[in-house]
Amino acid sequence: MSIHPKAMDLGASENDSIVTEFVLLGLTEAPALQPILFIIFLLTYVAAVGGNVSILAAILAEPKLHNPMYFFLGNLSLLDVRCISVTVPSISYSACLSQLFCFHLLAGADCFLLTAMAYDRYLAICQPLTYSTRMSWGIQQALVGMSCVFSFTNALTQTVALSTLKFCGPHVINHFYCDLPQLFQLSCSSTQLNELLLFIAAAFMGVAPLVLITVSYAHVAAAVLRIRSAEGRKKAVSTCGSHLTVVGIFYGTGVFSYMRLGSVEASEKDKGIGILNTVISPMLNPLIYRLRNPDVQGALRQVFTGRRPLE
Repeated sequence: MSIHPKAMDLGASENDSIVTEFVLLGLTEAPALQPILFIIFLLTYVAAVGGNVSILAAILAEPKLHNPMYFFLGNLSLLDVRCISVTVPSISYSACLSQLFCFHLLAGADCFLLTAMAYDRYLAICQPLTYSTRMSWGIQQALVGMSCVFSFTNALTQTVALSTLKFCGPHVINHFYCDLPQLFQLSCSSTQLNELLLFIAAAFMGVAPLVLITVSYAHVAAAVLRIRSAEGRKKAVSTCGSHLTVVGIFYGTGVFSYMRLGSVEASEKDKGIGILNTVISPMLNPLIYRLRNPDVQGALRQVFTGRRPLE
């Protein structure tokens, strides 16, 4: 991860009135702290990638995990690997728009995948008799495909709209990666359209999925309360607890990242929230699913030891 004060560099434009060079401040300008932060984030990156790849390996290796819930979880792990890879390694200014596009593509797909996982839990617990029909292999592929299409459309819209803005004032970005709120603050042209598009995207890709997740789990909670056996309740809750924890982290950090859109200046708090959203969350997700899910634990033991878990 680059935390050098001049992580982004581009030659000056022939028109001096238009800024064509941005400077990413990164996490700190203190030279003494930069090597320490580099090591910390390198280890975090390795842990996040290793954890998510191990989840993918466990799902592929264990036939018991070849079901819709783990199909969606495998796709989520793949997105997490790509998300942390987009925001942590250093990039040049020429890749700023590409980074922005990829980040919104992956984050948007995350929103829809988390919603699909909630719908899967709703069907499994509330509609068990029709579960295999209503969550067939074709429907699983369709849900993942739709997630990618909707996310791609939003990411492309936001990136193209941003490329029309002019930057002719301050060129210092007080962050460690390119994102819309920080770039809006530096634009000398109107960002009304961009902010409107971001608001629409937040409603469609943030609020709507969160409402669907809440409704799904309201039905799940009602169904769990009707289960008489303690063992049955425990099993139902264990399959939902991990997902709810991930949803809480993802949406909690996402909301705080964009609720400061109108603030005049970025703060260190924005960087902290960005770290939680793009670095810590992908690292925690495999830990959450591993610690709270005995099936994943058994599959991981098989991957690393070569021995199948006892039935």
